[in-house]
Amino acid sequence: MGYEISGQVGLVTGANRGIGKAILEALLKAGAAKVYAAVRDPASVSGLTEAYGDKVVPLELDLTKPETIKTAAQTASDVSLVVNNAGVLKTASALSENALDSLEFEMNANVYGLIRVAQAFAPVLKANGGGALVQLNSVASIKTFPEFTTYCASKAAAYAVTQGLKDQLKEQGTLVVSVHPGPIATDMGHTAGFDEIAEPPELVADGVVAALQAGEFHVFPDSLAKEMGAAYESFAKNVIEAEMSEN
Repeated sequence: MGYEISGQVGLVTGANRGIGKAILEALLKAGAAKVYAAVRDPASVSGLTEAYGDKVVPLELDLTKPETIKTAAQTASDVSLVVNNAGVLKTASALSENALDSLEFEMNANVYGLIRVAQAFAPVLKANGGGALVQLNSVASIKTFPEFTTYCASKAAAYAVTQGLKDQLKEQGTLVVSVHPGPIATDMGHTAGFDEIAEPPELVADGVVAALQAGEFHVFPDSLAKEMGAAYESFAKNVIEAEMSEN
């Protein structure tokens, strides 16, 4: 069963730029009544509040600071849709001198941050009828690129957590969506050196909206992601999305 965005209240982490900003705007276009822009610096979303007025509510949230997440969940007690978009990336292979420091940094935001968001907001979503939780993972969660090994490891772990949340939150009527973009034209994509092959963040936003409306778990929104998603589809459908016994 799909999630109807129109009239709902959403929250997007990392909403001040890139994919997060595109998702926030796509949710408003789809009829969301209000969206919390959950960011480390609320002043960074001034352009969005100027453009959309009180439909955008700045909110402090840092994935690496649990107290800000708990406070945000208390403030945004009316949300029925949480999009955990924020994340970090370091360029480090398994043999890099900074590999362990990079992995610790990425795990703290990309994995522990997801768990913190899920733990804080799952009760809120339940109280508001179930709603939906969207996690921005990556094609890097299913394929390791050597120079980004630590980032890929963190995203693979986040994908594993997302799968667990899919099954667990189903019991309270919460739809969980796992999004797997390829190279996207964002600040992070630029830092990673993807400028020549990067595609617009609006592709991701449109994919998120479509998946919510259709009630789908996996989203492979851009050209590279679609190619990888097609190759992965059989396993995804028959193992990841299938109802399987643990015994």
